[in-house]
Amino acid sequence: MKLKVIDERLLIEPEETEEEQKTAGGLYIPDTAKEKPQRGIVVAVGTDEDLQKVIKPGDKIVFGKYTGDEIEFEGKKYLVVQRSDILAIITN
Repeated sequence: MKLKVIDERLLIEPEETEEEQKTAGGLYIPDTAKEKPQRGIVVAVGTDEDLQKVIKPGDKIVFGKYTGDEIEFEGKKYLVVQRSDILAIITN
């Protein structure tokens, strides 16, 4: 099966960094206490043609801290976010 997002939405695979998984003292943070990731990789882009010109699958992006709807599909966690929630695209 495959997920397809519509309109001005994006399907994002959140990117957790090592800092988000443990404290400065080396203690691991339980999932219930973790901050939501603010970066991720675009998995799919909605059907909006203007959006498809700017953002492509595989792009790394920065989005708002409390943005999007969390979904789980085939055992993986994703976020569905609106175009307006994207703050920046990370480039080399």
